[in-house]
Amino acid sequence: LVRVEDRVLRVAVATSEHGTSLSPAGMEQGIAALRAAGPEIGAVLLVGEGANFCAGGNVLGFAAAEDRSAHLLDIANLFHDFVRELDEAAVPVVAAVHGWAAGAGMSLALLADIALGGPGTKMRAAYPSIGFSPDGGMSWTLPRIVGQARAREIIMTDAVIGADEAVRLGLLSRLVADGEIQSEALRLARTLAHGPTSSYATIRSLVAGSAQRTLSEQLDVE
Repeated sequence: LVRVEDRVLRVAVATSEHGTSLSPAGMEQGIAALRAAGPEIGAVLLVGEGANFCAGGNVLGFAAAEDRSAHLLDIANLFHDFVRELDEAAVPVVAAVHGWAAGAGMSLALLADIALGGPGTKMRAAYPSIGFSPDGGMSWTLPRIVGQARAREIIMTDAVIGADEAVRLGLLSRLVADGEIQSEALRLARTLAHGPTSSYATIRSLVAGSAQRTLSEQLDVE
């Protein structure tokens, strides 16, 4: 589920198995690859293998677990380890968001520096529909993109957000044809991977830390 293509670390976050739900194997392999990544990796590309980018957690698997609480905790810890590795990566992260990005899938799309979608892309928080609260950083990333009030509304109402609205809100960077999402995302990731890596690392660090600093402090860091 992980491979390197022309300096791009490609991670499949979901597969057609279990309805394109979040892949624990993809998370495990992604964590290992991100931790081992050296200067040969210039960008990360998140993709889904199947009809959707990622339709969320494997709800049927949750229900079938003998010890549901322990199972959910294991999945959440694994998912969050992957999110932390993405956040700490020094290289740009691109997401190819085709079909549904729901629950964990929406959380992953929001983590990307650049998320490409298509006219058929749909996003949904999906947590309230199964009686859960967000994970994967959604309660952190979404308010920073759309503001706290809008973030509460999106999550609590479990709204389905179409592609155009997702771009307007800043959840997706831009749209391409549905059949070109993965190829265009790979092209973009390759371009970034061969760009000024140290510049990208500093941009990620500056933007990530800006919310905790005053303008004067940010100027000093710049």
